Amino acid sequence: MRNFLREAVIIIVLALIIFFAARATIQTFVVVMTSMEPSFHEGQRLVVNKAVYYFGEPERGDVVIFRAPSGRQEDFIKRVIGIPGDTVEVRDSAVYVNDVKIDEPYVESPPNYTVGKRKVPEDNYFVLGDNRNHSNDSHNGWTVPRDNIVGKAWLSTWPPEDWGMVPDYQLGEQLNDTET
Repeated sequence: MRNFLREAVIIIVLALIIFFAARATIQTFVVVMTSMEPSFHEGQRLVVNKAVYYFGEPERGDVVIFRAPSGRQEDFIKRVIGIPGDTVEVRDSAVYVNDVKIDEPYVESPPNYTVGKRKVPEDNYFVLGDNRNHSNDSHNGWTVPRDNIVGKAWLSTWPPEDWGMVPDYQLGEQLNDTET
């Protein structure tokens, strides 16, 4: 009986450790609205990697989940376009980062708006939805504080036809290629 109790306690403790470790490193997210189409669709379920930003910072091209800028109790999903210190501009139906036009194969259609040159503040990120003309994002004048970022979209789990890893677009490599 004593062995049984000891093993039961060990199993319970291990289960709690696994549970809390999982809660600290991953979370599920359901896409609401159409601001990220065609990349993500309303009702699509994602697994968010919260641990990735314990060890590094968000990068250009990352799809991030963050707390709404208005302070409402909801999460947004957008793509990081500008990192702290970058200058972002939207003109001629294209996005420019540090005066370099970026190639964006994931967008629904090019933006039909302009954004004058804006420097991304320290500890903030400039984010845009992939459905540029139907997204509440940084083109409306706000940026995302680093502390509001929950994690990086990592894995699509629903619907079955969208199962798999979230595609990774390294926008920073485009900027680095022009600097050499």
